[in-house]
Amino acid sequence: MTIMEPHSKRGDSSDGTIGGRLSRLDGRLKITGGAPFALEHQVKGVTYGVLVQSRIAAGRIVAIDSSKAEAAPGTLMVLTPDTELNLSIASDWYGNRPDNQAYHPLSRDITFNGQAVAAVIGETLEQASEAARLIEITYEEAPAIVGFDDAAAKEGKLLDALTVTWGDATSALAAAPVRVEAEYKTPREFHVAIEPHGLTAEWDGDTLTIREPSQWTHGMARTYAEWFGLPYENVRIISPFIGGGFGSKATAYAYGALAAAAARKLARPVKLAVTRPQTFTAFGGRAATRQTIALGANSEGVLQALVHRGASETATYADFPEQTSAATPLMYAVENFSAEHRLVAVNTIVPGALRAPGKNPSAFGLECAMDELAYAVGIDPVEIRLRNYAERDPQSGKPWSTRRLREALSAGSEAFGWSRRSLAPRSMRNGRRLVGWGVACGTFPVLRAASEALVRILADGSAEVVSGAIDMGQGTYTILAQTAADALGVPVETINVRLGDSSLPGATVAGGSMLAGAITGAVHKAASAARDELIALALNDGASPFRDTGANTLTVADGRVSVPRDGGMSLPIRDLMSALGRQSIETRKNTLPDNEQGPDSHRKAWTTMGSIRGPTAGDYSMHSWCAHFVEVMVDEDFGTIRVSRVVSAFDCGRIYNPKLAESQWRGGIIMGIGQALLEEGLVDPRNGRLVNNNLGDYLVATNADIPDIEVISVGIPDKEASVLGGKGVGEVGIVGVAPAIANAVFHATGKRIRDLPLTLDKVLGS
Repeated sequence: MTIMEPHSKRGDSSDGTIGGRLSRLDGRLKITGGAPFALEHQVKGVTYGVLVQSRIAAGRIVAIDSSKAEAAPGTLMVLTPDTELNLSIASDWYGNRPDNQAYHPLSRDITFNGQAVAAVIGETLEQASEAARLIEITYEEAPAIVGFDDAAAKEGKLLDALTVTWGDATSALAAAPVRVEAEYKTPREFHVAIEPHGLTAEWDGDTLTIREPSQWTHGMARTYAEWFGLPYENVRIISPFIGGGFGSKATAYAYGALAAAAARKLARPVKLAVTRPQTFTAFGGRAATRQTIALGANSEGVLQALVHRGASETATYADFPEQTSAATPLMYAVENFSAEHRLVAVNTIVPGALRAPGKNPSAFGLECAMDELAYAVGIDPVEIRLRNYAERDPQSGKPWSTRRLREALSAGSEAFGWSRRSLAPRSMRNGRRLVGWGVACGTFPVLRAASEALVRILADGSAEVVSGAIDMGQGTYTILAQTAADALGVPVETINVRLGDSSLPGATVAGGSMLAGAITGAVHKAASAARDELIALALNDGASPFRDTGANTLTVADGRVSVPRDGGMSLPIRDLMSALGRQSIETRKNTLPDNEQGPDSHRKAWTTMGSIRGPTAGDYSMHSWCAHFVEVMVDEDFGTIRVSRVVSAFDCGRIYNPKLAESQWRGGIIMGIGQALLEEGLVDPRNGRLVNNNLGDYLVATNADIPDIEVISVGIPDKEASVLGGKGVGEVGIVGVAPAIANAVFHATGKRIRDLPLTLDKVLGS
């Protein structure tokens, strides 16, 4: 998709360089309906696919009768577990792939309620839906484990890779003068993106084109290619705009394989739109977690021991850990530490990544426990965090690249007015409403990935930025235009950005808050190289007007090439390009390390996560940080909780566009409010069915739930973290919001609620 609008529609050009508050370049298209989303694309001769789901949580299909469906008007094809699709298992996220194993997106073995067991392809959506209703399935049902609280649930499998220890935490805890210990729980949570999932699959011979919302066009293209045994170049994923993802649109799923396989069999395009209820079972949300945290400290609140035992649900057929110990080893200085994580297998779809996976529930437990410790020793909750401030990474022992969490606590508390807070619970009120003030901190790692970009300077003086990277609302189109304008020395309104297509230069996944750092670095390198080539041509080409000026260097600014001296020659880029007889100057650069350059390493970098470097891969430990200050009002009679004010301070390094970063932070905070007060997947214990699989019953925050939110940046450029000095922005905003609210509710009511969501029955209950 190309993003380019007249300057008059874009805002102040002074905002057009890195650090400027330029409005989103795709904003006008979205609010006027001009932005094409994947399922809106019209394809000639398209057919429609509908999924049929299991109605039991465990067991086996013993008979499936599709004869009525096949005879129904408009039915073109019925896919069942007995249909041969000739698919192969694809690589995992890291490029590991089993040899010669078939992939069966439909199975007779049932492992969760809502599992896809058949699909119908019809001439119209209505005909396919009616035919799907006519399929008759006979099950042999088996006992199901529906969640943590199921009597059949086991203790879980210990994950050695997530076990972290130093010192002697057990002995130090036993000897500590002050000890607090409690269990904290989070429920199943779901992505509920406004745009449901789905795709249109179209074949042209052995070439497959997929229009599907994608957070990772290159990674998903690799999956489809491996499923169907195609060369990577034969698959094209097109995804110019995405209506929300939050981690759920970074990979291809079984419904995509079914649609593409049906399209190949029919030799016609197939569109399959996942319904809203199906978005709760077609892919996994955040797993339910439970964790016990024990803190040992001296009488001044200085930590001496931390013992953490956590667990998360996973599927019976595959593992995915929601790492409850992701944040605990990083946040505070402690000499004795022990953390373990277990996976408890239940009859659910395998969970997936949801905004700030691991760090989110981990911070909930730890930051609530720190608040409990503060009250146990009678110390202000901000002060106890400062007393236990970690000056270097406690786990790796490495120095922080930058860590301005102390500054975030200071700036946030000042803006919030924290000094006016009384320590005692139930000591602040507004009429019949109890007022509570809470604080919590959060973190998210800097993950460094490689991406590439192509930059062209065109004959008319404009420039193109081209990459397969995506924009799902976080502002990729805009910050890349700003990055290129900055490096090229041209006005931002002359930059044209093309994104969202796997046939374009490679880019990493838009997940883990890593895309901005990777792709801005690639664009900066490519644009700088294009500018340097333009200058070299201007100085050395025989047709250049600058050839005989005697200049040994030139400057490029405001779209003009100039000799850097008073009265020196100056020409618009378009005039220079005309004199040179050039239609374009094109450069393509990437952010792969020098020792990884090459065709094979390029492909691996764009299509797997195998080359991603973690936060401690170098000499430093690199993370984003935040501190949230929250005010709640709790109705004394009815127990209802309202978040009435939020002030949050962030250290995310250099901010490429404050307007967009602030929007990302606020979005994370809003999701955190929903997580704290509303969101909970409810499972029927009789059959493992999710009973609130819709936007009427699965509650998310709306405008009416959201107060004034003030966000503050305290970060400084971090050149260890990325080429331009930025750290991750998109996910850190949600980390710590829920515990800040829970801590504020305790301050308001004197009641400690340790399981989410914080509902009125828990406030009023004994």
